[in-house]
Amino acid sequence: MKQKSLAGKVGIGIAVAALLIFTLFPVYWMMKSAFDKRAGDGGSSFLPKEFSWDNFAYVLGDAGFGLYLRNSLIVAAVVVLISGFVALLASVAVARFRFKFRTTMLMMILVIQMVPLEALVIPLFLQVKSLGLLNSLLGLMVVYVALSLPFGIWMLRGFVAAVPVELEEAAYVDGASWWRMFRSVMLPLTMPGLVATSVFSFITAWNEFIFAMTILGSESDQYTVAIGLKSFFGLHSNDWGSIMAASTLITLPVMIFFVIVQRRLSSGVVAGAVKG
Repeated sequence: MKQKSLAGKVGIGIAVAALLIFTLFPVYWMMKSAFDKRAGDGGSSFLPKEFSWDNFAYVLGDAGFGLYLRNSLIVAAVVVLISGFVALLASVAVARFRFKFRTTMLMMILVIQMVPLEALVIPLFLQVKSLGLLNSLLGLMVVYVALSLPFGIWMLRGFVAAVPVELEEAAYVDGASWWRMFRSVMLPLTMPGLVATSVFSFITAWNEFIFAMTILGSESDQYTVAIGLKSFFGLHSNDWGSIMAASTLITLPVMIFFVIVQRRLSSGVVAGAVKG
């Protein structure tokens, strides 16, 4: 029995190691190529042929990728803040209040999440055009907020509904206004859901390509990182060193944001338990 148990543990360890290698190897190859000055010379090796920062210097300097990073950071920050705030207020409305067409609105929110994003490109393009926001980051922000709200409202609705009504009534009895109750009771208890929706909104605004290319058109100074990465792909050849360096730069903000919100998620759970 001990031998079987040991063999099972070894088998699990090998399977986990193989899964980690399969998952992390593309990330390693990306970073290895980013620091390899001769990444596009052909051939392959597990270590950089010539370690250098030249790819990053070119990407952030002559290629102008720093501008794309700035644009994406602005768009992602605005989308996360606006979509999170609006989704939280809307979720409180649909979870706490009873009004006409409430069920119909919830069903529409659910149906919108089932529609492929590609089917919304032309309608949203025409809507942004009618607003006079084509070829601008503001128009792209409007589109991303619209894409993030259905998921955010539907998810936060469950968190708001899970908050006992008695907590709100106790806050009112203690003399708190609605905004004070919202800030001191509702917000801490729904923080985990708000963080989850923020992650979704950030990833959508950071990695999305089709809507960005459609809305921004030929305004290269308004491009985000997803479109800027396309500039390193040529008709007959690709600049793999620059591609991997730019991909590394794109990945870092996502990792940093996830680390930040993960801490916020843990603190939100603890705060919610204390408030309850």
